[in-house]
Amino acid sequence: MPWKAAVSDLRKYLDEQLKNPEFAEEWERQAAERAYRRAIIEARVGQNLTQKELAERCGIRQSNLSRIETGNSSPTVATLQQIAKGCGKTLYIEFR
Repeated sequence: MPWKAAVSDLRKYLDEQLKNPEFAEEWERQAAERAYRRAIIEARVGQNLTQKELAERCGIRQSNLSRIETGNSSPTVATLQQIAKGCGKTLYIEFR
C-alpha cells in the first residue's frame, strides 16, 4: 500500500529531525496539542461522522472544527467539552 511507504518515510524523517535538540524540545512542547487533535479525529472517525455532522452535534461551525483538527486553532476547554459531548464522550484532563 502506497500510504504505508509514505508513513514509513515520514517516520524516518521525524526520527532524523528529533536528533536536533531544538526540534525535539518543540516537538515535546506540542505533544498535548497533537494528543487532543488525535483524540478528536479518532472519536469522530470511530463513529463514522464527517466534520460537518460532528460540528452540528456540537453546535460549532464545521470550519472551526476543521481548524481545530488541523492545529490551526487552539480550542478552549469549553469547546473541547462541547466536542467530547458531541462524540458521546466525556472530556478528562489530567496532569502526569
